[in-house]
Amino acid sequence: MEKVLRKRASADMRQVALKAVAAITDAWSLTVKEAAGLVDMSESTWKRARQPGFSGDLTHDQMLRLSAIVGLYKGLELYFGPQIARRWVKLPNEGPEFAGQRPLDAMTGGGLPKIIRVRTYVDALRGGA
Repeated sequence: MEKVLRKRASADMRQVALKAVAAITDAWSLTVKEAAGLVDMSESTWKRARQPGFSGDLTHDQMLRLSAIVGLYKGLELYFGPQIARRWVKLPNEGPEFAGQRPLDAMTGGGLPKIIRVRTYVDALRGGA
């Protein structure tokens, strides 16, 4: 019984995380290619994963990416407010994590470790770290 409950909770968490990140990538105006790269999926898998009832498996890395993206979104919204926060990932940035790149490109290229560092950076900007 415990295994069934854990599996159901895991499926529910996956659905909630995917729904949240789909809304975030829409708010950030990411293309399918950009969003898929950020969550480490093929474009076709990302299109399916965005749909209600997606039953595919996600790796531990992908789940951590989804979680970090939600945290990053929240941090950006709190620090900048919606008008800047929703453009921030696509703006060139001279901050220490970016070297002139867009945060989106830095995170996509650097994978989960970079996504976590960017989230930590934003949390530190707003005094939360």
